[in-house]
Amino acid sequence: MIGRVNHIAIVVPDLNAAAAIYRDTLGAMVSEPKDLPGQGVTTVFVELPNTKIELLHPLGEGSSIAKFLVSNPSGGMHHICYEVDDIACARDTLISKGARVLGNGAPSIGAHGKPVLFLHPKDFCGTLIEIEQI
Repeated sequence: MIGRVNHIAIVVPDLNAAAAIYRDTLGAMVSEPKDLPGQGVTTVFVELPNTKIELLHPLGEGSSIAKFLVSNPSGGMHHICYEVDDIACARDTLISKGARVLGNGAPSIGAHGKPVLFLHPKDFCGTLIEIEQI
């Protein structure tokens, strides 16, 4: 059902410093920051030959990412995003197998402008999973 890894998301306390590490130290292509008010984050994508790294920083005090940084002040891995061909079919299959979809179960539009859903980390070895329709 799942396809390739689309991206791995890392929460960072300083978005500019983290982008500089990937760009200047590791030599990766790094996007410009993009605010996503609906998700409460500012995001930067690090382009790699086989996937992407998404650097996440809170956009506002009410952001769930801000809460993540309270518990993890240095930042850390937040989620893994897998590609799926049909998000509604994937959601229904996952629910039928006992997985919990976060939120109301309806896909929202993610950072790439495509439908996404998040799956409860307790159902996936403690890892928050995002699925994105390609």
